[in-house]
Amino acid sequence: MKQISTIVNTLLACSLIFILFSVGQPNSKVQASPPTLSPEPATTCDTARTVQVNGTAVINIAPDRALVQLGIQTNGRSPREVQSKNSTSINQIIKALKSQDIDAKDISTDWYTIEPLYEDYDSLRIKGYRINNIVAITLRDVKKANNVIVAAMEAGANQVVNVEFYTSELRKYRDQARELAMIAAAEKAQALARTAGASTGCVLNINENSSSYFNGWGGWYGSPSNQNLWTQNTMQNAAPAGSGTPALDNGPISLGQISVKAEVNVTFGIK
Repeated sequence: MKQISTIVNTLLACSLIFILFSVGQPNSKVQASPPTLSPEPATTCDTARTVQVNGTAVINIAPDRALVQLGIQTNGRSPREVQSKNSTSINQIIKALKSQDIDAKDISTDWYTIEPLYEDYDSLRIKGYRINNIVAITLRDVKKANNVIVAAMEAGANQVVNVEFYTSELRKYRDQARELAMIAAAEKAQALARTAGASTGCVLNINENSSSYFNGWGGWYGSPSNQNLWTQNTMQNAAPAGSGTPALDNGPISLGQISVKAEVNVTFGIK
């Protein structure tokens, strides 16, 4: 019995020694060290030394849309009478426009007023009423401009308020003008820095003049067109002269070109 007890104690002692030996050993698994991050390259832009320039670009394009605003002025003794006369005239004008293959969705009332007419300036006695009714027509074929105006006038229109040409691809040409304006600004900054014995670094600030996109487009009352065209750094025609430019029918309206302009103010660091 004593011999069995000795054997058991010996086994327990061996087991305890084995456990203690296992716990004391270092972890045999090799842990991967974290990757070494490369330091960010130091910026070479000195914000204390800058050059500020503006860049302007104009793209001349042949318009593919026209907005024609025609009016009919009607007089009558009473509101009912003038309303009836004006409605009859407008219906005749719309019928004439549709005969020129103008869709109904492209014809809309743009302005409508009815006002009393007095016997004289200081009088409160009303002698009649007047309606001014202006219709806006969107032309998707700019070659029809002259014929549309003639047809409307023959149908009873007695006012041509405005004829305005524009492009249905303004976004495309605006982006092109913006890109050219940035190139113009960079070239100007480089020239200025080189003259001063330096060179341009990074771009610190960009400010865009969004009001310059519609340069050359007139308003209802004939605002000056092509103003500020002498300020651009670069000008580009979207298509060579004579290619893709629709010819108008014989008439007083000339198609020409419209200008899409972009202007930016850019600040560069110099080094």
